[in-house]
Amino acid sequence: MRILITGAAGFIGSHLCDRFFREGHEVIGLDNFITGTPENIAHLFGNDRFLFIKHDVTNFIYVPGPIDAVLHFASPASPVDYMKYPIQTLKVGALGTHKALGLAKAKGARFLLASTSEVYGDPLVNPQPESYWGNVNPIGPRGVYDEAKRFAEALTMAYHRYHGLETRIARIFNTYGPRMRLDDGRVIPNFIGQALRGEPLTVYGDGQQTRSFCYIDDMVEGIYRLLFSDEVEPVNLGNPNEMRIIELAQLINEMIGNKAGIVFKPSPPDDPKLRRPDITKAKRILGWEPKVSLEEGLRLTIEWFKSKISHG
Repeated sequence: MRILITGAAGFIGSHLCDRFFREGHEVIGLDNFITGTPENIAHLFGNDRFLFIKHDVTNFIYVPGPIDAVLHFASPASPVDYMKYPIQTLKVGALGTHKALGLAKAKGARFLLASTSEVYGDPLVNPQPESYWGNVNPIGPRGVYDEAKRFAEALTMAYHRYHGLETRIARIFNTYGPRMRLDDGRVIPNFIGQALRGEPLTVYGDGQQTRSFCYIDDMVEGIYRLLFSDEVEPVNLGNPNEMRIIELAQLINEMIGNKAGIVFKPSPPDDPKLRRPDITKAKRILGWEPKVSLEEGLRLTIEWFKSKISHG
């Protein structure tokens, strides 16, 4: 198959390029490097089954030849990034999704949208099933990301219903692993970076807020299975093992041997207090659930960050 991935130089996008490439498919990667980095896909350059196009997907996408699937992963994905690029985040969720859907329609390709657990906002239901409509502040600082993805889901379903397009929607919960940027502002890179530098770990609020962390290899497997499934409506992909942020900080300090401890700072606005996927649907439809334990995933991620810091 010939697969096009937007956001191909990003964290999840680059791992998807690798997976499809390993499975023998041709891969076309699009990225404008606003938050992605060429380094993530450099090992694929020069291979005749990999084509890279530097492009801003909010503009019309032209790719010659047939395409079997379009995976739309272009978007800033951490609070630091989408607060730095609020308008670009809204544009890639709205205009970028529109252009990617238009390409899929023109090529008769299947379309998969990378949505997010952020569509649930600060949830009043735990764990969050796909049937939950969310508790989102559309005008808060996080609204640029939440609403971009909610609009992207609505547009994807409209293309499915109106044009009969084959569509898939992955609601991705917190994912971590190699190729995350150390400065991307998400909790695991933050904590690992601080611990490796021997600094105290910064915990926002009282640390009682929860997250559920899914290792990148498990996430890629879930996305791969979803693309080849028959499920049109959103599917949660994430790890249902919920943990408090304070526990994560203690675990990372322990694993790295950082004696500097923890410092507390005020919570940012609209920071979700709970985050845990109900993956009943993914288990039933895709036969998928995460396999990599948090300790194992963190060990691999810490090793990768260590190698980056020692080289850079």
